[in-house]
Amino acid sequence: MTVDAATRPPVAVRRARVAVAVLFFTNGALFANLLPRYPQIKEALGIGNAGYGLAVAAFPAGAVAAGLAAGVVIRRLGSARAAVAGTLLTAVGIVAAGFSGTVGLFAAALFLAGAMDAITDVAQNAHGLRVQRRYGRSVINSFHAIWSIGAVTGGAMAAGAIALGLPPGQHLAASGAVCTAAAFAALRFCLPGPDTDDSTVEPVADAPAERPGKTVTPGRRTVWVLAALVLIATAGTLVEDAGNSWAALYLSGSLHASVALAASGFIALVGAQFVGRILGDRLVDRFGQRAVARAGGLIAAAGMGLALAFPTVPGTILGFAAAGFGVATLVPAAMHEADELPGLKPGSGLALVSWLMRLGFLLSPPLVGLVADASSLRVGLLVVPFAGVVVLLLAGVLQGRRPTTTGPGERVAS
Repeated sequence: MTVDAATRPPVAVRRARVAVAVLFFTNGALFANLLPRYPQIKEALGIGNAGYGLAVAAFPAGAVAAGLAAGVVIRRLGSARAAVAGTLLTAVGIVAAGFSGTVGLFAAALFLAGAMDAITDVAQNAHGLRVQRRYGRSVINSFHAIWSIGAVTGGAMAAGAIALGLPPGQHLAASGAVCTAAAFAALRFCLPGPDTDDSTVEPVADAPAERPGKTVTPGRRTVWVLAALVLIATAGTLVEDAGNSWAALYLSGSLHASVALAASGFIALVGAQFVGRILGDRLVDRFGQRAVARAGGLIAAAGMGLALAFPTVPGTILGFAAAGFGVATLVPAAMHEADELPGLKPGSGLALVSWLMRLGFLLSPPLVGLVADASSLRVGLLVVPFAGVVVLLLAGVLQGRRPTTTGPGERVAS
């Protein structure tokens, strides 16, 4: 294998990569600071489970409501400024939720936070993809891994604040101020200029050829590819939600694991997903998005399929780990492809995929719950191997392996 002799990116681009990593970190940490405070807020507001469920659903509802506006905001402000402005307003919503004295104000604050989080999510991914284009190799998965670190850090910050006896409002105001300050500090190191400066799209050498005798307009192909990307991204979020919402319940209820051991399913999924994202960029550069997604879909389908076919506690924990590792690169891959689709305004494809993905994330818990009530949670969790199969079938829309380049017009085989 020959060695890639490409020079390192300029200092400004490397600084921009660190800046985007900070944006992803703060985005993960902000909401994670609020989640452990939910039981205290619920108790302080004196609401029942049904009212609480409706109130916290305001966050994803806000994300769905505002998601399609992200492309417009990015084109007006630029991706970096849109991400920082979204971080500030997300923090405002989260702090307001901590100080809310009524259920209505609590839900309204979460709606605002969810709406601004959706814009931040699209904007930081758009800027991360700008940085990736400057690097000339995959780096987007590392940003999503940093998001996971931010979420863990935010949860730890909340645990520390609870241990110190800080009221929710004071704690969330402090964490919001820290995250917002970090985002504003990162802004000065982001890439300058409009997002269209470096949004050239390289042709995919091994894209599937059109069938002879059948004319497919670019518009139709774009719609088809967008639909496939939405399904791929939604498959990734379905698996994530299975770990978030159902892993502990399935292990403790159906498999009779202890409460402490039941938490291992979620931990295994998130931990394996983090490892998959750390390794993801190198795997994508070596094998291409398409091959990595297909391998991941196969790992998720086979791992969780075997765990459900032969249910044991250790096997199920390993199944969730396999699922998390398998879907680690799916959302970044779908966002990358959507951002480079021809014929769309900057940020539009990315915003649309992100919006529909969040809609799927909102609908997946009740869907699994309905299946579980009608049959069993074991049957409901078949959504995980099903998601893996969907990825196997649709991964052809993703890019194959690109040739390595050392300079203009110069290729290196590997």
